[in-house]
Amino acid sequence: MNGTPPPIDAVSKAIIEQLQEDGRRPYAAIGKAVGLSEAAVRQRVQKLLDQGVMQIVAVTDPLTVGFRRQAMVGITVAGDIDPVAEALAALDEVEYVVITAGSFDLLAEIVCEDDDHLLELINKRIRALPGVRSTESFVYLKLRKQTYTWGTR
Repeated sequence: MNGTPPPIDAVSKAIIEQLQEDGRRPYAAIGKAVGLSEAAVRQRVQKLLDQGVMQIVAVTDPLTVGFRRQAMVGITVAGDIDPVAEALAALDEVEYVVITAGSFDLLAEIVCEDDDHLLELINKRIRALPGVRSTESFVYLKLRKQTYTWGTR
């Protein structure tokens, strides 16, 4: 997500929180909880989706659906970080990319089929990007918690 999302009101925040609890919750049930009609909820949800404020997706544990290797890769960049971040974001295996402060300039979470795929991705494609100075990989052994129900502020 680039830039700052547009400000949202309390009702839209309440809709988001309803969908964080259950992304398949019917619009009629959300409307009842937030005091709007089903049609009004549908319009607001579509607007939030169009603005990039939220996404509605099925979240899985990649290790349980055939991807045997998941890792976080810390990347140190020489020079401008943005082109490297954009190149990483374009890779299919990359779930997300964040620009950070601290030991690494970027963190990229990746999902691969196996260790050979992970090695090829890091060695041949990530380390080969112009500006990448170094990488450090943190291989996931087991997913203990994954939640998206932090609400809104």
